Amino acid sequence: MSYNIKEPLGKYTSKLDNRLFTFSINVIKMLRSLPQNPESKVIHYQLIKSVSSTGANYEESQAASSKLDFRNKIYISLKEMRETNYWLRIIRELELLKHVQISPLIDESIELMRILGSITAKLDGKRKDG
Repeated sequence: MSYNIKEPLGKYTSKLDNRLFTFSINVIKMLRSLPQNPESKVIHYQLIKSVSSTGANYEESQAASSKLDFRNKIYISLKEMRETNYWLRIIRELELLKHVQISPLIDESIELMRILGSITAKLDGKRKDG
């Protein structure tokens, strides 16, 4: 079974919120191809939680009640993206998806980790300097 990787839409291609949303959709679609065995069920559960939490926490950060709240939500998004990357690599190494190319999802998770990491580093730098 295969699926198509959805690209971010139109004028929102540079917006991180849309990129995280699109990434979540792509991972969830990929998860539909996992075999139905006990180990895959655990991976499916963990991965769907982490990938959806990444975008949800980023969305929450956009309505943060303070700078500290904003930073904490972004940091949670980063941690959840790191976990997402971990589970994607597990799927690849266990070869659970024989006919699905998972490398683009792993690559995108790395890019998103870098972006979120850059945001938290800038926020930490401002907090230390200010």
